[in-house]
Amino acid sequence: MSFMKQSADLQPIEDTVFAVVSMAKQDIAEHGADAVVDATIGSLYDEQGKLVAYQNVFDHYNAIAKEVKAAYAASFTGNPGFRTQVRNWVLQDQPVTLNTSVIATPGGTGAVNMTMINVLEPGQTVILPEICWGSYNLMAAQAGLKTAAYAMFDGDHFNLDSFEKVCRRVMSEQGRLLAVVNDPCHNPTGYSMSLAEWRQVVRFLNELSEQGPCVILNDIAYIDYSYKGTHSRDYLSTLNELSGNVLAVIAFSCSKTLTSYGLRCGAAVILGQNAQRVREAEIVFEKTARATWSNIPNAAMENFTWITTENREAFEAEKQIYVDLLKQRSGTFIREAAACGLVHYPYKEGFFVTLQMPDNALRDQYHQKLIDHHIYTVKVNKGIRVAVCSLSVAKVKGLAERMKQILDSLQ
Repeated sequence: MSFMKQSADLQPIEDTVFAVVSMAKQDIAEHGADAVVDATIGSLYDEQGKLVAYQNVFDHYNAIAKEVKAAYAASFTGNPGFRTQVRNWVLQDQPVTLNTSVIATPGGTGAVNMTMINVLEPGQTVILPEICWGSYNLMAAQAGLKTAAYAMFDGDHFNLDSFEKVCRRVMSEQGRLLAVVNDPCHNPTGYSMSLAEWRQVVRFLNELSEQGPCVILNDIAYIDYSYKGTHSRDYLSTLNELSGNVLAVIAFSCSKTLTSYGLRCGAAVILGQNAQRVREAEIVFEKTARATWSNIPNAAMENFTWITTENREAFEAEKQIYVDLLKQRSGTFIREAAACGLVHYPYKEGFFVTLQMPDNALRDQYHQKLIDHHIYTVKVNKGIRVAVCSLSVAKVKGLAERMKQILDSLQ
């Protein structure tokens, strides 16, 4: 007899990321940091191997009065100034004319989760990228949803044909659609869609929405680490072309942007042509927020608002140092991978590069072989994720060739 509901999944959660992180730490303790490559950590680290915590973020946060930190937020939807500034920050100078609402969430994760549980009924299907952040699947399962996956790539570009086929099938089955697109700086491949690809997606969703309501969930957790700077947001203007039957929800992560991963703060940005439909989504999301986490840390919201307004220039200058460093690390890995023939998925920008491993059985063998050689990575569907965000330039140099030699020894 179980005290949990009958439909509860009693299988213990297997977080492979934290498990391999623990193994890497143990290896470092035994053999020293110089002998180990820990490419598991999905956070930004400096060249000395320390977690980056921006001075322009935490100096001000530490100076916030303890009463502000202790206080409830002004509303379970988020502080008014925070909601306004999230919209300003996410859209920046893009001429987005859609009706908009913002609901504060605990990180981008909260925005993804609240969208899944409110757009679809239990038993319905959410559409995910075939290669994706594993927690999407867990959130879907917790919401009682099924999943359908579209292939991410056709050669070196977005696989629009697969996306369309999966969406059409799911729409024919359930009369409504929720599709997740993690872009730009896709986790884990580092791919970013082109303007042309976004226009194609928008045109397709408009066509499909004649059969039923469509929601596109755009996870932009890593957008502020794009190598294109302000142009990282250019694609958002394509959303102006969405029909009245398509709603967009953008999942934004202050946690990633501000290197404050443990200080859970983010937002769901709702955009649509029809003001009433946007307001309906806002009402439902408000109730989820109230019933699930009640409110978001007050000081985290106040800090974000101050940093991205009064202290924006200094913050962006500090962040750019690490964007440039990330570009140097990824550029080194990509060049050396090309030189030695180590095949990876199309990479444009972001925290991760993912090696192509179409055979998951071979992937598992390879992952273990890498561990045997003191190289720690993360397994994803059909791939091996290399977190260049946490590797020094010195650690990156020569890594691709080492990994290729280990792979060759298996084949």
